[in-house]
Amino acid sequence: MTLLTTVFAAIICTIIWYRNAPKSQMKIGILCWMYWGASLMWLVDAVFEYAEIHDEYFTPAPIDMLNDFYLGLSVVALGLIIWLVILLAKDPKGVVKSVLFKKKI
Repeated sequence: MTLLTTVFAAIICTIIWYRNAPKSQMKIGILCWMYWGASLMWLVDAVFEYAEIHDEYFTPAPIDMLNDFYLGLSVVALGLIIWLVILLAKDPKGVVKSVLFKKKI
């Protein structure tokens, strides 16, 4: 479930990035790289787990699937948080800068 969750997040993010590719103001490419990297990590994990337990890999317990889904959602949420911090630090539209240096009368 972790692999599926991160792959779906990566695909959705890539579609959003591709539709807005020429502008690229929101730094969505960074988010895509994080999600594709997480997907690759979970793919390698799945290959090694399959090599270890063989056919049992395809019949997980429901509680294990739920735990894996929560872990996948946590990875997606952490990616969004990191992207948001990067976005606020880079401030492509100058919103944070204008708020911080706003002169008071």
